[in-house]
Amino acid sequence: MDLKPLAFVGNSLEDLRAFPVDARRRAGFELDQVQRGLSPTNSKPMTSIGSGVFEIRIHTGAEHRVFYVAKFQEAVYVLHAFEKKQQRTPKRAIELGRERLSELLAQRRMNQG
Repeated sequence: MDLKPLAFVGNSLEDLRAFPVDARRRAGFELDQVQRGLSPTNSKPMTSIGSGVFEIRIHTGAEHRVFYVAKFQEAVYVLHAFEKKQQRTPKRAIELGRERLSELLAQRRMNQG
């Protein structure tokens, strides 16, 4: 089975690297599952961001989330990674996910056209 490469949009890699070690390890494991075409342990679709966007949910004492898109052949795109401090996903995190998805789609159109 082929391993899809990971591609990070915006500063999502830096955000992910800022996670505490246990959350970072868990995120790495879950993203590896996605790269292999498998489902993460705990995820849900994020239709509020866009079609094909999912959220990996990481519980390690603190709550962390990773938004990603895996529907494209060439890569798994990580749109955003953040610590969740309240029950609802912060509006700014959803807006940032949408912005980065738009950037990604525009970039893909430019590369194809």
